[in-house]
Amino acid sequence: MSGPAVMLVAAEASGDSLGAGLARALRARVPGVRLVGVGGARMAQEGIESPFDTSELSVFGLLEGLAIYPKVLKRVKETAALAAREKPDLAVLIDSWGFNLRVAHALRKLNPNIKLIKYVGPQIWASRPGRAKTLARAVDHLLAILPFDEPLYRPYGLPVTFVGNPSLTLDLSKADGARFRKTIGAKAADPILLVLPGSRRGEITRVLPAFADAAAILKAQRPELRIAVVAAETVADQVKDAVAGWRIQVSLVEGHAAKLDAMKAATLALACSGTVTTELALAGAPMVVGYKVSPVTYAIGKRLIRTKWIVLLNIAAGNTIVPELLQHDCEGPRLAAEAAVLLDDPALRAVQTVNQNAALKVMGLGAPDPAVRAAEVVAGYLKA
Repeated sequence: MSGPAVMLVAAEASGDSLGAGLARALRARVPGVRLVGVGGARMAQEGIESPFDTSELSVFGLLEGLAIYPKVLKRVKETAALAAREKPDLAVLIDSWGFNLRVAHALRKLNPNIKLIKYVGPQIWASRPGRAKTLARAVDHLLAILPFDEPLYRPYGLPVTFVGNPSLTLDLSKADGARFRKTIGAKAADPILLVLPGSRRGEITRVLPAFADAAAILKAQRPELRIAVVAAETVADQVKDAVAGWRIQVSLVEGHAAKLDAMKAATLALACSGTVTTELALAGAPMVVGYKVSPVTYAIGKRLIRTKWIVLLNIAAGNTIVPELLQHDCEGPRLAAEAAVLLDDPALRAVQTVNQNAALKVMGLGAPDPAVRAAEVVAGYLKA
């Protein structure tokens, strides 16, 4: 007799990583489990072949979302068609609020009895708390990665399990900063600015030009400064094309292992807001964070967002421990000025690193592997 079938659906790079980890944990926990779904390269390595390229769905912002809405509906139908063929007993919908909410409705229409688990809820603590009620009506369980999620969903009767933040389990044991320095020909004393412009195409379009300006300013002031740019797999071609036009010498960083080496080597990082900020903190790298969205999205967001910060480290600390330069402030000269203060002051960098470590503990550093805990919840539903 064949084992149960589980569908994993992830439409972005961060979700793809979560899906891959959950796939491994499920195979260890549920003998004979059959995994199908939608994802990226990491889930493909776990044997989950996606029916379409998910990178086209990785956008952020109101206008960006509206622009690809017809494509989203098409991909939702294709996801439902996959479910119709494979007949999963349960589906885990990973991150990607807008896309996966529509997938939830499509799967429920296809099979009213299917169990639906959401892995990572919408950030209702930051904006639009009404989404908690919407999610409670759409799924059977929420796997939360932040400790302050559960109380916000409790009034709506949605079971919530805090599994922990998967970003905190990043394995840096084999990362080697000295190896990276050797690779790019940097001396031990050479400062390194690591530029991480994001993993979405819209982020590269809006954020990378400002990062490029900042890097050029800092390099002109400090000839010994080495510049390295991380090209995420989902946007590698776009980053390479952009960097090819820079007037300063740059080292491109591709691949997961190389990125971790670069993080360990970095004197300072100039990073797009996202999961990578947690990864940098784990690597002990101080950082300056920048982010931009479309003007319309920003205007709406200012009215909706209830937190002072967008970086989780700052939210966890309840204080600005990592500089955030957003929208109009995310410009070359402002970024360069903020970065220069840290580049020129080792003591200030050390203080930021200490504060980042404290924030990581608040976020749950040291807790058991979230993928294992998530797999336990899924296995419980399959057994039931």
